[in-house]
Amino acid sequence: MEHLAKIFGSPARLKTLRLFLFNQQAGFTLDEVVKRTKLAPSVARRELSELVAAGLLRKRGARATARFQVNPNFEHLIPLDVFIRDTTSVDPRRIAALLKRAGPLRLIALSGFFTGIIESQVDLLIVGDKLDERALAGAVRSLEAELGREIRYASFITTDFRYRLGVYDRLLRDVFDYPHRLLIDKIGL
Repeated sequence: MEHLAKIFGSPARLKTLRLFLFNQQAGFTLDEVVKRTKLAPSVARRELSELVAAGLLRKRGARATARFQVNPNFEHLIPLDVFIRDTTSVDPRRIAALLKRAGPLRLIALSGFFTGIIESQVDLLIVGDKLDERALAGAVRSLEAELGREIRYASFITTDFRYRLGVYDRLLRDVFDYPHRLLIDKIGL
């Protein structure tokens, strides 16, 4: 991410670009941008102003109710979108390190967005015992801020996971019957 941040001027610009390009149909207020990108309000305000001035974003409304959305008529929207999508990834070690804060992990499986299958029900599958759900949700929100899009995730305790795997649970089939990547596998799949 550091190389792209240098090209686009800052990590804040890259986070803002990802948020809007991965959610082109959505409009966001300043508060929503701050929450989703985890940027300071002054930084988010500056980035939004720059992107509106460049013509990439449109601003509708005034002050607190202003909503920002991708300008579909922006001349370089398609190539920029393709470039950002092709270069967006997170180091698997970073994903594992963030998720380990939630407790001892037995399995981490990446699917969906991480493997290019957009219609998947789940992007991230986590199995562990005694996981702190708040810490897990916080780690996922950090990943979402970095990637600029919502991550669909599911977490299970080991016994529940083994049961679901044994009865061919549809959610688990959606992960394991399609392209996926195991970051941690202490279960022995």
